[in-house]
Amino acid sequence: MVRAAVERLPDLVPGADVVAAVLLGGGEKLAGKMELGVPVIEGPTARDALATGLARVGPELVFDLSDEPVVDARSRLRLATQALLAGVAYQGADFRLDPPPRPRVATKPTVAVIGTGKRTGKTAVSAQLARALALDGRPPVVVAMGRGGPPEPELIDPHRFDLSAAGLVALAASGRHAASDHLEDALMAGVVTIGTRRCGGGLAGAPVDSTFAAGVELANDRPESLLVLEGSGAAVPPVHADATVCVVPATADPELVAGYLGAYRLLLADLVVVTMAEQGGGAVADAIRTVAPAVDMVETVLRPFPLEPISGRRVFYVTTAPSGAGVVLTAHLEDRHGAKVLGTSHNLARRPQLADDLGRMHGADIMLVELKAAGVDMAARVALERGMDVVFCDNRVVTTGGGDTFEGLVLKTATRAEKRFAESSRVRQ
Repeated sequence: MVRAAVERLPDLVPGADVVAAVLLGGGEKLAGKMELGVPVIEGPTARDALATGLARVGPELVFDLSDEPVVDARSRLRLATQALLAGVAYQGADFRLDPPPRPRVATKPTVAVIGTGKRTGKTAVSAQLARALALDGRPPVVVAMGRGGPPEPELIDPHRFDLSAAGLVALAASGRHAASDHLEDALMAGVVTIGTRRCGGGLAGAPVDSTFAAGVELANDRPESLLVLEGSGAAVPPVHADATVCVVPATADPELVAGYLGAYRLLLADLVVVTMAEQGGGAVADAIRTVAPAVDMVETVLRPFPLEPISGRRVFYVTTAPSGAGVVLTAHLEDRHGAKVLGTSHNLARRPQLADDLGRMHGADIMLVELKAAGVDMAARVALERGMDVVFCDNRVVTTGGGDTFEGLVLKTATRAEKRFAESSRVRQ
């Protein structure tokens, strides 16, 4: 049956030349060695066998003839992940997955920051990476993309663009998205950023449409020697990156992080940053280790950091953090920054509830707010109308436990990107 299917593959895939087969399992039905008319590659596991086949024959397409019970949906997509990482398409009876195109666009070293979804802390990681590089004498340009990004790539120099609360409220009133990721990166990191936009996202992170490549081309003309390429949600920047940081919240579903095509993002990474690890990385860290046992990994928490002094002030704090984190975050603001927190809203991502919360800011003279859309056009606007000061709040990445620090590991990753870029440039020359 299998041999007949192999012989018919050139009819099913016009122009195909079958060069080898990989045995995934199911050997209990075999009386002896499979004879399929092409070399048959075996291994201790299905993944090992496929890895050997990909390395040995360098195919353009893997065609999956397997089925339950040898492979289920999770293990099949894990095999597809291996093929995609090798730049090889993966096809079956009723599906096809192609490697996302990521052409070399940048003319300088690049570090991508990607995530397993939205609200992972990706922008906080990107901003802190940019700050660490600047302090190390390697200030980067951050190229960000988002569903609310500008129609054409937009360069923001934080030393020349009005990023004050009043300036951003006015920008929102003009019809602009005043909290797009590139504006947040510029404000929090103090480096030049470029904003782009994207629509949609595939299983392996490819956006349906984006202006990201044009944003990278704009960054190529800048004097900075390094680029930070910031993904959006689970979408991966659609250009080549020399090194990659993957951000995974400890609160995520381990099955989705490491199973199906979730493993694709982990295996792209040189460094995995586990955020929101208040009680350690737990099951998510264990799942990451099963997929990428050798990858650098650091467990972190996010802590509020006001961009202006708030010591001795009466504060109303507005955040996207879940209410369960309220006690810890409030204590941090009071103990580390000397504020008196009179009230908190955890509804920055929920406008109707936020509107109710803004009615109980009695006694506060400062609103401390994260730079999000509703944080500008709703929260900051209301605070300014009431004569309150508005201070924007960063979320800083704090390493937990022992071992290497976040700053040390991201600088190591950037150095790795520089070395890879130099090596690839020599090869291309």
